[in-house]
Amino acid sequence: MLMKDGGKIMSAEEYRESLRRYKPTVFVDGDRIESVADEPRLAPGIRAVGVTYDFAQRPEYGGLMLAEQATSGRTVNRMLHVNRHTEDLLSKLEAVRLLCRESGCAQRYLTHDALNAIYQSTWRMRDAADGTEYHDRFLNYLHEIQDADLTLGVAMTDAKGDRSQRPHQQANRDAYVHIKERRSDGVVISGTKAIVTGGPYMHELLVMPCRTMLEADADFAICCAVPLDVAGLTIISKPAGRPGEEDAKFSAQYGQSTAVCQFHDVFVPWDRIFMAGEWEHTEHLVTSYANHHRHSCIGARAGFGDLLIGAGALMTDANGLDMEKVPHLRESMVDLIKIVEGFFACGVASSVYGIQDPAGSYMPEPVFSNVGKLLLATQIYDMHRAAHEVSGGLIVALPGPDEDHNPETAGDLAAVLGGRPDIPYEQRMEVSRFIGDLTASSTGGWYSVISLHGGGSPQAMKREIFRRYPIDERRALVERLLDRGIADLGESGAPARQKQPGQCCTIGCTPPESLVDNSTS
Repeated sequence: MLMKDGGKIMSAEEYRESLRRYKPTVFVDGDRIESVADEPRLAPGIRAVGVTYDFAQRPEYGGLMLAEQATSGRTVNRMLHVNRHTEDLLSKLEAVRLLCRESGCAQRYLTHDALNAIYQSTWRMRDAADGTEYHDRFLNYLHEIQDADLTLGVAMTDAKGDRSQRPHQQANRDAYVHIKERRSDGVVISGTKAIVTGGPYMHELLVMPCRTMLEADADFAICCAVPLDVAGLTIISKPAGRPGEEDAKFSAQYGQSTAVCQFHDVFVPWDRIFMAGEWEHTEHLVTSYANHHRHSCIGARAGFGDLLIGAGALMTDANGLDMEKVPHLRESMVDLIKIVEGFFACGVASSVYGIQDPAGSYMPEPVFSNVGKLLLATQIYDMHRAAHEVSGGLIVALPGPDEDHNPETAGDLAAVLGGRPDIPYEQRMEVSRFIGDLTASSTGGWYSVISLHGGGSPQAMKREIFRRYPIDERRALVERLLDRGIADLGESGAPARQKQPGQCCTIGCTPPESLVDNSTS
C-alpha cells in the first residue's frame, strides 16, 4: 500500500521478507540462527508483529492503524506516529487493544512509545543552552523509518549488575550500556541490555538509558539507533511463544521473544545519536517513555482480557452451564470484565486528558496512565483466577492432544469428557487448551510477569502517582472546610470545582475536547 506523498505501508509478508536484508548475530537455545525469517522458533513472534502490518492494510481499520505525521505530512503506521492531539492518544490506545486481542501481544507499540519519548526529549535538548542538533537528527531518522515502515526494538533495560551501586560505580561497566570512546564521526558503545522485546526480529534497536543519570554517570547517558546486524551486537534470545507444541494452538501461532543484547565496541555515527552524555535530560526521557509505554500496556492487556472473556464464555457454554442461572459463574465473569474495563477506562481518561508537550506533541496524562497500569499489574493474577473459576479445572487435567487421534483412547475420552451434546468434544477440548495456554502454561506465566513488571515495577508507578497527584489541593480543600465549616463558594456563589488530574486549573476552564490541537507540531 503506497503512502501519501511516497513511501509504503508493508504487509506482514513483506515485513517477514524485509528481515532477510539483515544478517544479525542471533542465538536461540544455544543455536546460531542463520535466517531469522525462516527460524521456526521465532515464527510466532514474526507473525505477531505482522498483525500490525496487515491490519494497517485493511480499510476498516484505517482510522486506527494509520495516521498523518505532522512533521512530514505523510501517512504512516500508527505504531510509528508521533501524537499530535488527544485523539491520537485514544486512537493509539484502541489500536493496541485491537492488535493484542488478535495476537496476544503485538510488541510493535514499544516502537511508538520510544519514538514519542525521544521526540519530546530531543526537543528539550534543542532548546537547552548547549544548542545540540539532536532533534533535527531525530526528525531525519524518524522520517526515514516511517517511510520504510520499519519496526524498532527498544533496548532500554540494562543488566544493572549490583543494584545497590550507580552505573559509574559498577565493578563491570558493561552492566550498563555506555560510551566507551568518542570519535569525530561518532561514538563507540559497550554494555548489555537485558530485556529487549522482539529483539531478533526487529529492523533496528533504539538504545535508551533505563534510569535517571547523575553527572558522574554521563557516559551512560546514551540514546541512539543501531541496525540489528551492526558489527559487535550479539542477540541471545528465547523462542517466541510455544512453537510446535500441539496443545498451544494460540501461542504456537503468536508469541513474543525477549532477548539479551550485548554490545561489544559497537560504532554509532553521529546521525544516529540522539543523546551522548547529556545526563540532565535522562530523567525526562525515561519518565516520558514510561508514561507512553504504561498507556500502551493498558491497551495491550485489555486485548488480552478480551481473549480471556471470550474463552471463558465459550468454556461455560461447552460445560453445559448458563452464567445467567449460575450466580458464582456470573460473578466471576463480572469480576473479569470489571478488571479489564476498569484499567482500560483509566487509559481512556489518560488519553482524553492528554497533555501537550512543549515540542507540540501529546503525552498521556500521567496519573491516569500510571493508575491504569498499576491496576492491571496488580490484578493480572486475578484475571487468571477469574478465567479459571469460569472454565473449571479441566484446563490442566485434560489429556494431551495426541490422545484426540489415538484409536485406543479417543472414543472413550470423547464419550466421558464431552459436555453439551450440541457442542463437539473437540471444540470443548480446544477452548480448554486455549485457556490453559494463556493462563496455566509457560506463556501464561510470561503474561503474568510481563504485566507485573513491564513498563517498570508497581513501586515505580506508585512513586509517579504520588509525585503527580494534586495532594496539596486536597489538603487545602479540607483546611477550608475545617476553618469555615462550609466550602468556599467564591464570587459566583457556586462551589469551586475540584482540581483533577489532567485539568489545567481548579475550575476546569478547558474542557477535554478543546485541548485538541490540529496544528502542525
